[in-house]
Amino acid sequence: MKTILLRKNVLHKPFLFLLFLFFYHNSFSQLFPEKNYPKGYFIYPVDARISLAANFGELRPNHYHMGLDCRTNQVQNRPVKAAADGYVAHIRIEPFGFGRAIYINHPNGLTTVYGHLNNFFPALEKYVKAQQYKLESWQVFLDIPKDMFPVKKGQFIAFSGNAGGSQGPHCHFEIRDTKTDKVLNALLFGLPIPDNVPPTILRVAMYDRNVSTYSQSPKLFSLKKVNRIYKTNVPIIITNTDKVSFGISANDKQSGSSNPNGIYKAIIYKDEKPIVGFEIDSITYDETRYVNAHIDYKTRAAGGPYIEHLSRLPGYPEGVYKDFNGDGVINLSDDDVHQIKIVVKDAYDNTSIVEFAIKRGDIKNLSQNVYASYHDKQEFHPGFVNIFENENVQLILQNDALYDSFAFVYSDKKNASPVSYSDEHSLESGLVPVHDNFTLRLKSNKPVPAELINKMLIKQTWNSKSEVAKATGKGDWFTAYFKSFGNFELIADDEPPVIAGGFRDNANLSKSTRIIFIPKDNNETIKNFRAELDGKWLMFTNDKGRLFIYKFDEKCSRGKHELKISVQDEAGNTTEKMYHFTR
Repeated sequence: MKTILLRKNVLHKPFLFLLFLFFYHNSFSQLFPEKNYPKGYFIYPVDARISLAANFGELRPNHYHMGLDCRTNQVQNRPVKAAADGYVAHIRIEPFGFGRAIYINHPNGLTTVYGHLNNFFPALEKYVKAQQYKLESWQVFLDIPKDMFPVKKGQFIAFSGNAGGSQGPHCHFEIRDTKTDKVLNALLFGLPIPDNVPPTILRVAMYDRNVSTYSQSPKLFSLKKVNRIYKTNVPIIITNTDKVSFGISANDKQSGSSNPNGIYKAIIYKDEKPIVGFEIDSITYDETRYVNAHIDYKTRAAGGPYIEHLSRLPGYPEGVYKDFNGDGVINLSDDDVHQIKIVVKDAYDNTSIVEFAIKRGDIKNLSQNVYASYHDKQEFHPGFVNIFENENVQLILQNDALYDSFAFVYSDKKNASPVSYSDEHSLESGLVPVHDNFTLRLKSNKPVPAELINKMLIKQTWNSKSEVAKATGKGDWFTAYFKSFGNFELIADDEPPVIAGGFRDNANLSKSTRIIFIPKDNNETIKNFRAELDGKWLMFTNDKGRLFIYKFDEKCSRGKHELKISVQDEAGNTTEKMYHFTR
């Protein structure tokens, strides 16, 4: 009997913890059904050491990271392989985003995507180049005939690179549902990427949900681990409100890597009852901007950490969330102490748990506190068309533009700039996200000369960032479209762009390997670039949007040539320059 008791004492805590995890694994399985994705169908797509720089669902500005960033030993030109049998269905080439990408359709109804590539395999590279010249466009999205480029599993399809929105050599890899174009979490397909590391939970955030999430800063609670469970630094959180929601800052790591990636699942419980959860999987690129409703956008935009809401904001369709008992807003309708549990998992089912208690405090002055900041301000609400207008400005947001209600703030000030034709209008702030383009109309405060009517822009600034949009005029009013709040003014732009770089006229380029131009504009927006060699379109690449580069090839024979460069800015101002050279 004594021996048995000693054995029980030795095994007691680990056994209970494993039993605890087993319970929550089964709970998650019931709340989020298991995925039936084919395991072992796809191979790892890069001939390099298996390691990830980013996973599916990692939080990024205005989007989720929609695939796996496969490391390429910190170099370019590693072989990229077809992950399974199929055929090349599409090619995308663009200055940002994927840069150069291949889409392969597979017989099982899935598509794989490979991005940030250098050269494709020779036959495909030749075909793509021919199509670019046919379309007279370096930036293309090509549909490839089904039987033109079949591929086998493991076949070389391209060299890895650093093209587009990449900030270091790697290959971006995605698995999509071909029919719906939903991007699926590739870590659920049994790829040989080791991971036995549970997620790390850094902090818990609490929100007073009697007011907008954009009208407050959350209360943050640091965490400590006690017997493998994360606990808040205070045992019982006292809150002077009757409605709260929570968020977490968390990340995940793969075995052998220190890179903090995104988490896969989280669910919040109140008194052991599941309230709401999210699962990062099956997202289209049309939906990825909803990351701005999934995170505390205001905190992040102000320079704070990423916080993922454990509640679904009212302007967010179900999306990655699943509501079990409400939308994540917890009602504290009594004076009892309530137990809160947050369970976080990665795609390999490694699990971390946060536990703490919460109790309602003094709420006798709640109504005065809640609405004090809303006094005399116009409220904007998700699910409605929201309009603000006065004699000089009109703002129209469609019913799917907002995620949460907030008290809209407007101000204006005089603008002394000689190119400005309006006051500077401050519309809310860049700390409140907008999902879709809104319509903005500004009234000119002085007559616009006839020659400038088609040269008008609306300029938006927020902190150190600015952008311009072409403005169309009707009478004294000019209209443009934007996707973020900030400070706006109507400006005229009749200053043509400048063509920098290149070479001196009549140069001998016999020993040169390429030509580089760097167009510059006063509003930092180059809309069109065109090159013609001896009267025929010549392809210049524009990776990362700054340099336009032509590498000498068969399109430029030996001898004398004439090169015409034409550059246009957002306002329609155009600069043309003629060069002569010998090759």
